Amino acid sequence: MKTNIITKIKKALAGALCAALCLSAAACGASDSSQSAGVSDTTSSLAATDESSKTAQSSEDTDTITITDHAGNTVTLPKKIERIVVADIYPLPSVLSVFFDSADKLVGIAQPSMTAAQNSLLSELYPEILNAQTGFIDGTTINIEEVIKLEPDVVFYSAETEGIKEELDKANIPGVAVSAAKWQYNAIETLDNWIALLSEIFPENDKAEITKQYSAEIYDMVQQRVKDLPESEKERVFFLFQYSESSITTSGKLFFGQWWADAIGAVNVGEEMETSYSTAVDLEQVYAWDPSMIFITNFNSAQPDDLYNNTVGAFDWSGISAVKNKQVYKMPLGMYRSYTAGIDTPITLMWLAKTAYPELFEDIDITQETKDYYKELFGIDLTNDQAEKIFAPVSQASAF
Repeated sequence: MKTNIITKIKKALAGALCAALCLSAAACGASDSSQSAGVSDTTSSLAATDESSKTAQSSEDTDTITITDHAGNTVTLPKKIERIVVADIYPLPSVLSVFFDSADKLVGIAQPSMTAAQNSLLSELYPEILNAQTGFIDGTTINIEEVIKLEPDVVFYSAETEGIKEELDKANIPGVAVSAAKWQYNAIETLDNWIALLSEIFPENDKAEITKQYSAEIYDMVQQRVKDLPESEKERVFFLFQYSESSITTSGKLFFGQWWADAIGAVNVGEEMETSYSTAVDLEQVYAWDPSMIFITNFNSAQPDDLYNNTVGAFDWSGISAVKNKQVYKMPLGMYRSYTAGIDTPITLMWLAKTAYPELFEDIDITQETKDYYKELFGIDLTNDQAEKIFAPVSQASAF
């Protein structure tokens, strides 16, 4: 299937180039606005990014470029960026590493990013990421003196965090805000906009169009297969976001879990909670929802056996349908924890869909799909063992 998808993407890109040449020759001002119906929101968002790119203040005789970041800030950056610090936007170091096919530019990342790197394929492919410093940030609080010591050309930080921009401005360090929430936790749209922003800053590595096309193809393929599922046959899923001896958190309506459930034609049992980010619930509530399937994120160390055997705290999951029927799964860990947007988002979408509805996706070889994705989009050759490792994450990758 992937050969067909990649072929269609290449044909679409070639067609777009041909159309552009024809329009130029005819002095026509019309533009091609076609895009897959399944990701129309992505199209409009990226159109805005493209427009921003067109108006970027850069030229051949300057050594800077001016962009608009995800918080709406106008930021002037050096064209030549060799030293990068990533503050509290934790998936971004992995995205940057794959984007460059190298982690050499990363001189500082947050500890949750490092923990994921140490326990995932990321450090196996790019061991240099382990040399990045982590002591410059504690949670969302940066130590500006330690940042200055790293001599960064740019600092990427979360657009949802207050205060970091002001600290960087005082130190005369360029900072770029990157958002994980601007697109209502739509993981594909978020990833596409991250890649678009990076492609604007690093045009020599531009991967915006091919990643957008690929994401659209995968999303639409999944939608086509699940669109006729009757409500009675939809899986009722519970995302175990964080889990400890004293607490359980999950996704309400405004977090990634809701988008993942909608995207695979399932029901997020926590949808009734009109809350953003993760929400604490008690086990009594989980029993009331009685999910038919549970997905455990890599933001906690639990494995399916911990729910099957009740090994964490005093929680007893034994009466919940997902546990009784052995339908508890640990989410993939490729370059980063796949519950959030990240470089593995399209692969995660296929894996979730195939896990929830194996009969609808029986032709999908997830190992081969993963290898093809990395090779065709990023030029990275994974072995079978490396691709399979993504779907067997270790507990030590927990963020906290």
